[in-house]
Amino acid sequence: MSMALEVERKFLLEGVPNWLVECESDEIRQGYLALDGDTEVRIRQRGPDCSLTVKSGGGLVRVEVDVNIDAERFEALWPLTEGRRVSKRRHRVPTEHLHFDVDVYGDKLAGLAVAEVEFGSVDESEEFAAPQWLGDEVTADDRYKNRALAERGTPV
Repeated sequence: MSMALEVERKFLLEGVPNWLVECESDEIRQGYLALDGDTEVRIRQRGPDCSLTVKSGGGLVRVEVDVNIDAERFEALWPLTEGRRVSKRRHRVPTEHLHFDVDVYGDKLAGLAVAEVEFGSVDESEEFAAPQWLGDEVTADDRYKNRALAERGTPV
């Protein structure tokens, strides 16, 4: 089990950069078991790894508790997420200092691509100068949270 304070900014991508295919990536399927205000309980399968995660808070800083579960437990819980699911391919973009993930969504969210940038502190996030390939920032736009995408689909 791990608990962490997550400092993250999120950006839309106008398209999927050609160089993204050269980055390491995994298929992810995740579903939400419970959604209540700023708290969510989700399960995720990323490659062979499965987890149950509780996130609390909104916007730039959130508390995240992550518990590894086995594939059997994941499959037992998966039906409980009906109507609250996303599937995506997560690409890890190598950089010298920051952690960039680019999620390219599938199924009902096909065509949506979002980059998430994780920081060690709020100060570090405020000093960040976004590279040109990142589009509009949607960190504070609740419509682009995975839980909202899972429930309502792509924002109009």
